[in-house]
Amino acid sequence: EAALVESGGGSVQAGGSLTLSCVISGYNLYGYSDYCLGWVRQAPGSEREGIAIIGHDDTTTYADSVKGRFSISQERAKSTLYLQMTNLKPEDSGMYYCAARFMEEGPCSRDDVLENIALFHAWGQGTQVTVAS
Repeated sequence: EAALVESGGGSVQAGGSLTLSCVISGYNLYGYSDYCLGWVRQAPGSEREGIAIIGHDDTTTYADSVKGRFSISQERAKSTLYLQMTNLKPEDSGMYYCAARFMEEGPCSRDDVLENIALFHAWGQGTQVTVAS
């Protein structure tokens, strides 16, 4: 059964760091013309927002709110997606979801998916991040 499973969330003081992981099973990452793997964040009382996307060719795009502090990466051989978060702020608190959009042909627009997360095909259950001031 296909699944995305996040881990690595927790509580940290402002200025601290966390690394989230997402294991992707049931999808062959080598079998698509392109894909967008991403992290989506939902703060309490707010809508989900895309914060980081990585493609088949390791190109990335980030939301302005996390640019320079967060880094998305992947280990395709392990079907694992990562999000390294540094200099965390209280406003970074929320549920973090791993998500994916797979393309049988053609490219996946990282910018389009970051702006419209409804384009993701698959979602994980989320992992909670809490940043204390």
